[in-house]
Amino acid sequence: MKRPIIGIAANEIQNSGEVLHEMPILYTPLGYVKAIQKAGALAMVIPISEKEAAKEYISQIDKLVLAGGQNVSTKFYGQQLETEEDYSYLARDEFELALIDEALVQKKPIFAVCRGMQLVNVAFGGDLQQKIDETKGIRHMQAPIPRAVPTHGIQTLDQSMIQSLYGTHDTVNSFHHQAVNRLSSNFTETAWSPDNVIEAIEDPKHSILAVQWHPDFAYEELVQEMGIFQYVANHL
Repeated sequence: MKRPIIGIAANEIQNSGEVLHEMPILYTPLGYVKAIQKAGALAMVIPISEKEAAKEYISQIDKLVLAGGQNVSTKFYGQQLETEEDYSYLARDEFELALIDEALVQKKPIFAVCRGMQLVNVAFGGDLQQKIDETKGIRHMQAPIPRAVPTHGIQTLDQSMIQSLYGTHDTVNSFHHQAVNRLSSNFTETAWSPDNVIEAIEDPKHSILAVQWHPDFAYEELVQEMGIFQYVANHL
């Protein structure tokens, strides 16, 4: 049987530090690649490119993964920047939005993580909360706690994809300071934290599953985090 090819939209860094001679590099966190391979699929890294290349890249894969990283630019959801520095990367936003559009045209499923979840919400007309209110006692940026350690609870929606994988309640890791605010009408909120931050969204019609936590950080330690990659590879 032919193995599914799962494309991972890559990121860039302009200065990789002394070990790599300060070169600009293309990268994707290794957890996505290893988990996809462990789930029995082939992983393909898709470099940031011109928007016109999205059609051809999507034609080469069976499913698309949108990973974590920079903030989504406020220009795509109609807000003024509320922070002193702009941590977005316009070229990445533009290309990944083109990948999303083309995945819809070609009917290719999408699995989105952290920034990826925020981006798909924006792509469908939703917007974001630029700085999470952490006065309710939930730490959504858990560093320096190790990345595989789950730090806050989630509750899931009955009969959702995410509940079939994580049960009615679970605990997840957390590495984000922004979140979904106004949810696009295309999506259903299917998991949330105790302070009501949206933690997972789904659109079965377009085969889109998105989570705010990082299964790629914990797939080796937690069976449910490997389980979501198996689901994406074999059922989404």
